[in-house]
Amino acid sequence: MTKMQQVLELAHNVGAIRAKDAEAKGIHRDYLKRLEQQGLLIRSARGIYTSTLAEITESHSLVEAVKRVPHGVICLLSALSFYELTTQAPFEVWLAIPQKARAPKEDILPLRIVYMSGKALESGIEEYEIEGVRVPVYCPAKTVVDCFKFRNKIGLDVALEALRECLKERRCTIDEIWHYAKICRMQNVMRPYLESLG
Repeated sequence: MTKMQQVLELAHNVGAIRAKDAEAKGIHRDYLKRLEQQGLLIRSARGIYTSTLAEITESHSLVEAVKRVPHGVICLLSALSFYELTTQAPFEVWLAIPQKARAPKEDILPLRIVYMSGKALESGIEEYEIEGVRVPVYCPAKTVVDCFKFRNKIGLDVALEALRECLKERRCTIDEIWHYAKICRMQNVMRPYLESLG
């Protein structure tokens, strides 16, 4: 099997391939560029290529985002959309990254970065396998709390819709939401809304 075939097979199997991944397998990144020029790979972000034959799911942009920002966690509107808990269709991928991390300079893949730290960053992460890639996404209860925390960025109406949908669809309990409200110091903001629903 030629290096070109190896790259194509790898890209087809995992959906999105980083130049680093190819180099780790002893394949120079020039092969990726050549395959892109031949129309067999698409450069979807800096250093990330997707096979034109790959089975691309609607969550493909989440795969590209975590390949691009390995320490990021899918959050807010992207997490709500992933769980089908919103009518919003975000055109950017919302990612939480550590407070001190530098946001990636991105031109192709539209990212919306929010900064978190400590337990607010580390709690409530679930991992899903999408196109063969492990994608970290905040659980529904943590996502709802984050929506209230970042209500100035996404709108209170979106946060309230997320809360109602999450409870209606039985994706989590009020107790689980309260658990994350305490971690994110959102008790005072969320108490009246939770009491009205409880």
